[in-house]
Amino acid sequence: MPSHHYFIGVDVGTGSARAALVNTKGQVEHQAVEKIKTWTPDTEFYEQSSDDIWRAVCKVVKHVISNITKAQVKGIGFDATCSLVLIDTKGNPLTVSKTSVDEQNVILWMDHRAAEEADEINATAHPILKYVGGKVSLEMQMPKLLWLKRYLPYSFNNMGRAFDLPDYLTWRATGVDTRSLCSVVCKWNYDAEENKWNADFLRSIDLEELTRSNFSIIGNHMESPGKPVGSGLTKRAAEDLGLLPGTMVSTSLIDAHAGILGTLGCQAEGIDDNITTRMALIAGTSTCHMSLTKSICFAKGIWGPYKNAVLPGYYLNEGGQSVAGHLLDHILKSHDSYATLKEKLGGDKYIYQHLNQLLPKIAASHGLPDMAYLTQDVHVWPDLHGNRSPVADPTLRGMVTGLDMARGVESLAIIYLAFIQALAYGSRHIIENLYDYKRPQFKSMLFCGGLSKNPLYIQCHADICNLPCLVPYEEEMVLVGAAALAAAAYGQYNSLEAAAKAMSGMGRVIKPNEKTQELHGRKYKVFLKLLENQYEYRSIMHPDSA
Repeated sequence: MPSHHYFIGVDVGTGSARAALVNTKGQVEHQAVEKIKTWTPDTEFYEQSSDDIWRAVCKVVKHVISNITKAQVKGIGFDATCSLVLIDTKGNPLTVSKTSVDEQNVILWMDHRAAEEADEINATAHPILKYVGGKVSLEMQMPKLLWLKRYLPYSFNNMGRAFDLPDYLTWRATGVDTRSLCSVVCKWNYDAEENKWNADFLRSIDLEELTRSNFSIIGNHMESPGKPVGSGLTKRAAEDLGLLPGTMVSTSLIDAHAGILGTLGCQAEGIDDNITTRMALIAGTSTCHMSLTKSICFAKGIWGPYKNAVLPGYYLNEGGQSVAGHLLDHILKSHDSYATLKEKLGGDKYIYQHLNQLLPKIAASHGLPDMAYLTQDVHVWPDLHGNRSPVADPTLRGMVTGLDMARGVESLAIIYLAFIQALAYGSRHIIENLYDYKRPQFKSMLFCGGLSKNPLYIQCHADICNLPCLVPYEEEMVLVGAAALAAAAYGQYNSLEAAAKAMSGMGRVIKPNEKTQELHGRKYKVFLKLLENQYEYRSIMHPDSA
């Protein structure tokens, strides 16, 4: 087919909507970004607006197609955060907020209001929970729907549809309610093995209402990612987006899952290209640790195995860290040197670059063989916002040992390094947990997302996990993954797997530093001891709940 065919990838993240114009080789030729609103009406409450999100999506799509003809765009693929969207029976926004404002009809993925409801669901020990590592996360949708039933009964009783945000976008684009197996299997406890909703589970968690009318509120038409939805763009959606009616629309992916799709086919000399030997990290505000297997692997504290959630014929295991980039921003901005550095250097990315360049100099000035040794007496447990994997405990909190009275930029650099290392120890914890449950060994790690642009973050992962790390030359692999969905739906390639491999491109390899292996082995033992100690402290302070 002619090379001037294009596909649009749309990625709705935590704070912005992005679009990219992607060619058939997976190269991003034009991209745009637009901020979206978030309301925080209470602690741990995060809300957005589906109308505001659609506005942002339309703006960025129009921007990226401004220099080509509409007819050159052969398809559009959407990915988004796994946020919960409520609409009424007329298709209008329905509030999820205690403020009762209908515009606020999206519970953002990182909203933690449903902690009690998640605990109650997990207490049922229903067999379906084995597909989420034994526990639903309070970031998943069933706890949030149960919270809505209890605290916003008007909204719950007047739901026309409850969507995962990626599926809302395909519905808004096509007028057809097709749910992606990615969303319903990973975040809604849909039974992919039986290919149906588990009505017994929904009744057992007091959500029997969702079983009515053939599960119409939560969807009854499921498709694998990369399949055509309806007849493509409706006339109204095409007008909104600046595209032609009938333009192909693909079933969607969750944003992190678009990252694994865009990344897993990436090639580099000396790196095994078997996608089942790769751990993909989609590292941004939070981090998702994703891997595919041909055979089923149940691992406690790891979500999945999710059948056909990314590619047909593969099972997905998904670990994660609730805060990663957001954590480093917090450490940076809460340090007393931040204001001075910002005034001197400007944007945060320049501060991170400065710290990365400073650390080897500090190590040399202390006579240390490698900057990793700067933290040999500074140890961090990084779960300031709870642990997603593999402990699956949202009540865990951060810990630091080895603090001193030092101030200034050098102290910031060392604590920054300690937190980056801690995130990498967390990744090692996830990997070793998968090995405990007989997952075949990994041969490489792949990275995309904002943190993939930080070389210190990548090098620490290579060293601490003792695996070569591959970073695609194309930085926007989540957008490429979304575009690959559209390419597969259009038929540019004969399968989604073929589209992903054709569009993933090449990458650079970062190898482990052999000289720090022994140090990191010891620090990892301390890392695990910090977890053990936190539970011990809790039992001392709260003996009745131990």
